[in-house]
Parts: sequence; structure tokens; C-alpha cells
Amino acid sequence: MVTAVTADSGASSVVTALYVRTRALHLEAERTGVVAEILRGGASREGYALLLRNLHPAYREIEDGIERHRNSPILAPLARWRLARTSAIAADLTALAGPDWAAQWPLLPEGEAYARTISRAAEGDGSRLIAHAYTRYLGDLNGGLIVRRLLEKSLGLGAGELSHYDFSAIAEPAALKTDYRQALERAGAAAHDTDAIVAEGAVAFECNIALSIAVQRHLAGKPAPQSQGVGSP
Repeated sequence: MVTAVTADSGASSVVTALYVRTRALHLEAERTGVVAEILRGGASREGYALLLRNLHPAYREIEDGIERHRNSPILAPLARWRLARTSAIAADLTALAGPDWAAQWPLLPEGEAYARTISRAAEGDGSRLIAHAYTRYLGDLNGGLIVRRLLEKSLGLGAGELSHYDFSAIAEPAALKTDYRQALERAGAAAHDTDAIVAEGAVAFECNIALSIAVQRHLAGKPAPQSQGVGSP
């Protein structure tokens, strides 16, 4: 889930720069579409499953991209942390919808566009992946416990359906959050174009907002408007 990340680093840090650039988009993401329903405790099981199904390719592209660049001086600090949310999400979807979840729940155009955006960010030196790791992983580590409790209460989900937010096999969550933030800072310090990373952070949030709206529209049976949005070819 996309959640606000508190800026507590120095003014020159990539995490602080990303936070400042995307602060308004943080708020918009929390107030829009199916994400807003989840945070209000009003989402359906179907809505949560459809959102996860469409986030799965995005996480896969982040993890595959970081792995391809694992020996680079820029992304090596992130590659050290095998957060493996792709497999965790797949496990949650299997628990929520059965082994045929990929056929049962559609990959929406906005989900495809989000994954393509991340794939493009992995090109070149891959430094723009820092923005996507910040948006997804640091967001999960900061707000995941809150979202997990909301889903437990509102949808009655159990641990086997919420492994997306369980990092206990990797490290104690508070320590992992600090360590991963530091890894993002080291990656950003090694990058040659911090401005491109910060701009990509805004793109990442725009993709998340578009997907959240698309999931809500799909469940309501309303066709999404035809437009060439973020991530369109």
C-alpha cells in the first residue's frame, strides 16, 4: 500500500527529496480509489484482491530490475535486501482467490502501465528504480502494520492472507525500516542524476493513483476513460 513516509534525514538526502516532491501525491493516493476505501475500512475482499493482483507485476519488475543491477555501485545497497514481496503477494492471492488467481482477477490496463513504467526505470543504470523502491517498500514498512490491522478488522483476513505486510522473516520491522531507508540513501548518493530519481517518484505515485481509481471503477462496472496516461506506450 502507498503510505506517507516521514522525512527525518538531512536536506541533501534522496529520501527527503522524494518525500518533499511527492508529499501532495501521498495525500491524494490516500484519498483516492480503492486505497481510500481500504484506509476507511470500507474495502471489499474482491477490491483488495484485485488491487494486489495488479500490484504483483509492479513488484516483480522492481525486484527483477534490482537483481539485474545487483553488482552496480548504485543499486547494490538495495539488492542486499531480498524483500521478496512478489512471492508474498502471490501467496496472499492464492489464499484469497485460489491457485487460479491470475485468471480469476484481470490485469487492468493501469496495472500493465505501472509495470511497464518500472521496466523502463530499470533501463540504463537502473537508478530510477530507487524511486519505485521508496514508494513501494518504504511505504510498506512505514504503513504496512496499520494497513494490516485495518484489513484484519474490516475484512477478517488472517496471517496467511496478509503476508505482504509480514517482514518478520527478514528482520525486526523497526530495524528493517531504518536499515532500508539507509540503503536508499546510499543508493541515491551513488546515483549520477538525483533529479531524475525524484521526478520518477512523482511518476510512481501517479501510477498508483491511476491504478487505485481503475480498481474502484472495475468493481463498480464503470469503464475507465480512454486516455494516454502515465506509462502508456
